[in-house]
Amino acid sequence: MKYANLGKTGINVSRICVGGMSFGEVFSGGHQWTLDQDETQKMLAHAFELGVNFIDTANTYAGGTSEEFIGKALKNLGIAREKVIIATKVFFNLTTKEHLTKRAIESEIDGSLRRLGTDYVDLYQIHRFDYDTPIEETMSALHELVKSGKVRALGASAMYAYQFHNMQIAAEKNNLTPFSTMQNHYNLLYREDEHELIPVCEQYNVSLIPFSPLAGGHLSHKSWDSDSKRANSDKVLAAKYDRSRENDLLIIERVAELAAKHNVSMSEIALAWHFSKGVTSPIVGATKISHFDQAAKSVDMNLSDTEVAYLEELYVPHEIVGQIKRDGSMY
Repeated sequence: MKYANLGKTGINVSRICVGGMSFGEVFSGGHQWTLDQDETQKMLAHAFELGVNFIDTANTYAGGTSEEFIGKALKNLGIAREKVIIATKVFFNLTTKEHLTKRAIESEIDGSLRRLGTDYVDLYQIHRFDYDTPIEETMSALHELVKSGKVRALGASAMYAYQFHNMQIAAEKNNLTPFSTMQNHYNLLYREDEHELIPVCEQYNVSLIPFSPLAGGHLSHKSWDSDSKRANSDKVLAAKYDRSRENDLLIIERVAELAAKHNVSMSEIALAWHFSKGVTSPIVGATKISHFDQAAKSVDMNLSDTEVAYLEELYVPHEIVGQIKRDGSMY
């Protein structure tokens, strides 16, 4: 495994991050593909054997049980707290309808710490942009968490470039802690952030830790459809990708072609592309041990400039998905 720093924080993370959305209790209205406590522990144990030390989750994944499962697994495995980098999020909240107010942030961090069984998180991320709360209130509340020791560093996720830029400017002007990471939607089938958001991240030396690096599994197999539990139950996955299916299948063919050429899995090619684009640590939402094995191998794979261009050549502009629009919609 290889490692890299998150922005300017000095926090050293594995080049692969474990996605916590795969863990937690299955319940009505929630994700139907999540793993139970025992399977969560097995997955995390294997990830750590591979050298992975970075876990990302959120306060509302599986109704909060993702954090609980992860916290319990780490305790059962006897992994020293300083050996693991834990990231979680705030916005879609459990205790309030408010998103990024001072009150909401203070309440939600305490809930996350309790569920994770720790007194601090390494990376605390805002899950989306809050149109209803003044930016200065949000950045000040997050800064206070850093000062208190409950949080080591701050990150953001899935927003428009102007919103992220304005929040960084507010931090600078008010001598507050800026964001060090961006968890954006980024993969070979969705590259819209290359126009504006990623250049802003580069301007501020912000590390990219994208979600959906395999496009919800589409980049891991030749056919569009899958018999996986997630593929057959995840309506958000369909909303993200199905509208561009015809063209994106052509890109998937090229991923499969290069995988055959190198005698590796398609996942390895798709993840290796991320490293060629300067991504620090793509978030891999694995539900099988083999998923982590393939992800770990991708870290040592180098695609040529010609191969990267070949993978990117057929891309066409996509509708923006993931960011919250002013009307409250995302997909």
